[in-house]
Amino acid sequence: MHLDRFERVDDFLASAGSFLAAREAEHNLMLGISSGLRGDTDTYDGPPYLACVMVADRVVAAALRTPPYNLILSEVDDLAALGPLVADLAQEQLPGVVGPPMAVRDFADARVAQVGGEWDVVIDERIYRLAQVIPPLPAEGAARLAVRDDRSLIEQWLLEFGQEALNDADAERVRFGLDDWERGNSRRFWVWETSGRPVSLVGAGGETPNGIRIGPVYTPPEARNHGYASALVAAASQAQLDDGRRFCFLFTDLANPTSNAIYERIGYVRVCESAMVAFDPL
Repeated sequence: MHLDRFERVDDFLASAGSFLAAREAEHNLMLGISSGLRGDTDTYDGPPYLACVMVADRVVAAALRTPPYNLILSEVDDLAALGPLVADLAQEQLPGVVGPPMAVRDFADARVAQVGGEWDVVIDERIYRLAQVIPPLPAEGAARLAVRDDRSLIEQWLLEFGQEALNDADAERVRFGLDDWERGNSRRFWVWETSGRPVSLVGAGGETPNGIRIGPVYTPPEARNHGYASALVAAASQAQLDDGRRFCFLFTDLANPTSNAIYERIGYVRVCESAMVAFDPL
């Protein structure tokens, strides 16, 4: 067993691409970030971390990090592969790690044993895949693509979403991401509008070989329970399928059974679970 590091995302995908694409839904986050790295690395605070753990010529695990964000772990076919990754990242400052729950927790235990500190679960999630939209019940209003004039509202809602979903409202990251959106990258936002008033937001970005990730999804508290989010996610997902994608992918919070049920009603199918943990240094 050995670890290979890569400086270029194309080299990383030449080694790990087939391994990742064989479970595209499970790896949609890593594949989506990789596709973005092909066009722009200036979005991040430093060069990406790109690594594979190999047994002979077979990939058994992959990892990716775009500073300052969390490390992302692939599905891990041999948990012994976590050892080389923990050792290779011992000198790196990691805010957290996201990926398959067992692998994430084992990685966190091993890292804390090596470098100290503590870790806590931030969120337990489920990954969904959609291939065909089931139309939801009608909601008052209609979906439209967000435009530059919507920026201040989108920024406010993304901060509220981050605080509510992850207890993390990083204004600088949100502004940087919206700057990138205004430059015309592949990310899109839609709003649901009723009586001329935006009431819900959904984004889409992170292209995979056959699909794209939907999210974040946010409706402010005063506009909830009217079906706006269901209608908007369905419309945005259908737009992606109409553009020729085979799948849409979505992360949901396991602690929110209401949203999980809503997505399943419009055609999203459960694939697997994912966990995010944060490291607290001593």
